[in-house]
Amino acid sequence: MSGQDPVEIFRQEAQELFEVIEQGLLDLAHRPGDRDLVDAVFRGLHTLKGSGAMFGFDALAAFTHHCETAFDRVRKGEVAATSELVGAVLACQDHMRALAEGRSAEQAEGDALLAELHRVVASAGGAEAALAAAPAAASPISPDLNTWRVKFSLPADALVNGARPLPLLDELRELGDCTVAAITDKIPDLDALVATECHLAWDVTLVTKHGRDAIEDVFIFVIDDMTLEIQDLTAAPVEAVAEVVVEAAPVAQTTQAAAPVEAANEGRAAKTSGDTVRVPAERLDEMMDRVGELVIAQSRLKQLAASSSDIALRAVAEEIERLAAEMRDTMMVVRMVPIAQLFGRFRRLIHDLARDTGKSITLSTEGEATELDKTVIERLADPLIHLIRNSADHGLETPEQRRAAGKSETGHIVLAARQSGAEVVITITDDGRGVDRARVRAKAEENGLIQPGQVLSDNELLQLIFAPGFSTAAAITNLSGRGVGMDVVKKTIEGLRGAIEITSTPGHGSVVSLRIPLTLAIIDGLLVRVGSGRYVIPLSSVEECVELSVEQDVRSAGRSLITLRDQLVPFIRLRQMFKTGLAPDPHQKIVVVSTGGHERVGLVVDQILGDHQTVIKPLSSFHADVGAFSGATILGDGGVALILDIGSLVAAGQRHDAQMRAAS
Repeated sequence: MSGQDPVEIFRQEAQELFEVIEQGLLDLAHRPGDRDLVDAVFRGLHTLKGSGAMFGFDALAAFTHHCETAFDRVRKGEVAATSELVGAVLACQDHMRALAEGRSAEQAEGDALLAELHRVVASAGGAEAALAAAPAAASPISPDLNTWRVKFSLPADALVNGARPLPLLDELRELGDCTVAAITDKIPDLDALVATECHLAWDVTLVTKHGRDAIEDVFIFVIDDMTLEIQDLTAAPVEAVAEVVVEAAPVAQTTQAAAPVEAANEGRAAKTSGDTVRVPAERLDEMMDRVGELVIAQSRLKQLAASSSDIALRAVAEEIERLAAEMRDTMMVVRMVPIAQLFGRFRRLIHDLARDTGKSITLSTEGEATELDKTVIERLADPLIHLIRNSADHGLETPEQRRAAGKSETGHIVLAARQSGAEVVITITDDGRGVDRARVRAKAEENGLIQPGQVLSDNELLQLIFAPGFSTAAAITNLSGRGVGMDVVKKTIEGLRGAIEITSTPGHGSVVSLRIPLTLAIIDGLLVRVGSGRYVIPLSSVEECVELSVEQDVRSAGRSLITLRDQLVPFIRLRQMFKTGLAPDPHQKIVVVSTGGHERVGLVVDQILGDHQTVIKPLSSFHADVGAFSGATILGDGGVALILDIGSLVAAGQRHDAQMRAAS
């Protein structure tokens, strides 16, 4: 066995099962007659129950048993897969998730959920069962009793890994009359016997009305590693042959009859085929830290080689630089995960929001194959939840309002992702009423965020909705109204060194765009000098560099504007902002950076030192509130350079200009 905690392994697998069950339930709400979905949900519940029992999660197994039974009846055509049943099982799943994660789960709450589930099952078992009539025609249940011979054995280390044969035999007994005989041929002599190894096999004769699928489902969570033979004595007593043989290695030799088993376990097989390896996330973080240290060491070697005339040293330095760059790129790819695993969480959110708001809402996703650093994806979950809730609650109209506006009764939210250079752009689009600008202005003036009649650009007005405590909701509900959600969104996105843009068309909806860097670990930066200090500007923000001549500097004094290709670009003198106390370099440079959207700002520096592979180190808690910097990095000579936070710098510059204008 590996050194990993078996309970933690179970919890990881349980999370995957919960995702499969949840996606199946949400799809089933739209396609209640889809037999494959019903089977997928049942298999997920069955596996969860069995695995939970193996690892000692008895409460989880007992609770899941009720949901499994409910879906077993759906599978048999006795109960229709109504939206009410789907909702009841989804609610039960939240309780099961709490049990699996070891969180406190009230017994009374669980009892109430089960009571509701039983009520829904009872009500769905009447006339609505006709809906399931079609799939019932393909049900594995045989109208007459069949006799099956089931022979199975578990791998030698099954007991050590938590698999127990007795619950399997008990489940077979639940299917019908059962005669069990133990096969002891492979038990070794006493002196060679290892007490923890399983050497028994079982030969079971089962008389049941159930079909082969029901028998295979008994072994569904151990079937990859065991040997299983199922023989139909009723159908072919003379030519009976082993029809299902499933072993870990010779999967390719399974007969055609084993195809349903393979299909049912396609996902599991893919994960155990040897093509993929499950690695704890913290090991990737450790490896990324080592790569960061390697990049810093390589930078020091490069600097030493540049100051040396030794040709051999320079050649080695170049080779190390190439290898370090390849190692960095490879490590980046390893940490990338598709954003689909993030988007998939929001289908349940939309389902619950539609129920809570009484609105009809559909969710579409685009660009799910787009990849992001795993750390970034984890931190994006909360902001996206707030934005989607905001779109559903504030953006989309009620069905009556949409009808009156000539729209479809069903509101539509689109979640899309695409890569743009070193960034990923995530957009949340709704086809609702759009932002009420007059109401936003009135609320902002009421809260003192702006002065009455203050002139604002459309973008500045829309950005007010991200202010702390700002809300246009008339009343506080369980969904919105406290003015916290959008503030959280802004702080989180800025913490990721990203940017938010919002556009809105009255009557047609809104689009919120999040521009997020691909990774938070290592970035390409532009190293500059301001006074005696060195700073890094993220290269993804840099558009161009131009020289600020002495004449231009004198002419622009007091205006902080420069004309670039017939466009005025404001700039910030970093030397003044950082109060270096030194005279400016006679050949100052302006680094023009993008601040999101179409806005550009120039940063005046004394010298551009060149590009730099920047390993981002977080600031200490003492310096974390210094808004102009997002982190620090170690240079090749061992010195430290601060990484500029463009958004905070521009905001600080605007405040400084406003103070100067007010004082003049």
